[in-house]
Amino acid sequence: MEYEIVIGLEVHLQLKTKTKVFCGCSTEFGQPPNTQTCPVCLGLPGALPMLNEEAFLYAIKVALALQCEIQPLVKFDRKNYYYPDLPKNFQISQFDKPLSYNGALETVSDGARKKIRIRRVHLEEDAGKLIHETKGDYSLVDFNRASMPLLEIVTEPDLNAPQEAYNYLAALKSILEYLEVSDCDMEKGSLRCDANISARKKGSQKLGEKVEVKNMNSFKAVRSALEYEANRQRSALESGETIRQETRLWDPGKELTLPMRSKEEAHDYRYFPEPDLVPFVVEQAVIDRIRESLPELPRARRQRFIKAFELSEYDALMLTTEKGIADYFEACAGLYKNRKAIANWIMGEIAGHLNDRKTDIRGLGVPPENLTSLCAMIDDGTISGKTAKEVLAEMIDTRKGPQEIVRSRGLTQISDKDDIEEVVRKVIDANRKTVDDYRSGKKNALVYLVGQVMKETKGRAHPHLVNEILRKILGD
Repeated sequence: MEYEIVIGLEVHLQLKTKTKVFCGCSTEFGQPPNTQTCPVCLGLPGALPMLNEEAFLYAIKVALALQCEIQPLVKFDRKNYYYPDLPKNFQISQFDKPLSYNGALETVSDGARKKIRIRRVHLEEDAGKLIHETKGDYSLVDFNRASMPLLEIVTEPDLNAPQEAYNYLAALKSILEYLEVSDCDMEKGSLRCDANISARKKGSQKLGEKVEVKNMNSFKAVRSALEYEANRQRSALESGETIRQETRLWDPGKELTLPMRSKEEAHDYRYFPEPDLVPFVVEQAVIDRIRESLPELPRARRQRFIKAFELSEYDALMLTTEKGIADYFEACAGLYKNRKAIANWIMGEIAGHLNDRKTDIRGLGVPPENLTSLCAMIDDGTISGKTAKEVLAEMIDTRKGPQEIVRSRGLTQISDKDDIEEVVRKVIDANRKTVDDYRSGKKNALVYLVGQVMKETKGRAHPHLVNEILRKILGD
């Protein structure tokens, strides 16, 4: 019997405000433990919360970008549970009246577009952070993260494959980066994801028993964990076993999920309205103002790049997923008309250096005018494409411009026909057997002769002219 996988995702996004959501403590990352706390975020008696307006407006901004409806009456609730990293023994969140609901995000999987419904986007506070000591039987608590502004984005169970979940997360992160509401850094915990996955008989409308998967610190980890869990559930059902509703943790070392707690151990959160934060109405004028201020989002920018710069859909997708890359390409495109060449360099060599050096486009140190100058030097024959790759690496290492590097190292391409012909004749005289092979019909011998000419000129001879002159002399 065939089984269909059903997946829903819960994303927690830390908003990049300067202060926490219900107090004035700093949100700066990496400070000494428990140095960014106050009576409010520590839940001391008599301390009262006050809503951070910037965090609230950021939340509306995200909701509108995800096509959500905004709840006119905003209400906060207490989610009650005990855990060492929750100093108040409750979390200020939203329960029955979330900030927004009924949104959607379109993704592309295997060339097909798919609409993923957003159930709700709501604002809440984060908990502290537990640090488990590996050499002892105790844990430490850092409350610096307690009461950080957190946005929860929950999908409907509309995903049917681990790759679809990966694509959704990539598309969501792209939108969030364009909105500039979070750094979306999963290593810092700014973006976290839990997944709910179940299997059901293909064609059935009834959902199977849900398993929640946690402890995934990258999009690839989400995909791997869901792939494992999908296979585990399918195998269990095919063997006649039943799936228990439970929470499981992803173990990246063993590449499997492990049980954490069962449904019977789930908490009753006893939600009730937060008495220290009165409900209030969001004025339509505020919503309209935020809607009008939304930037051009990835999908719209992708379509504009296709039309304005005559790029393929694939190239436009690659160049607009990250806002920094899209801004960089557009700056380059304003300086040089060979947009396809610029796109190829950004998606190829530039992307390779970004990955190797673990940096972003701003940290690479190649301003748009330098990359476009490099492209121009290739197009006008000053240097070869191979030489340009060496020049780019030196540009990154030294922060120098391409003209300075080419001039100082004498890398200018030899384009004078007489100079190239002189080298070609020298190579022919030194490789008579290869010449005879070529004339006897072994056309691949020409590749070797071209290589010898390039070796003699240290890669500076114009490849097209080398081929042309060789063929002419050899009587081809």
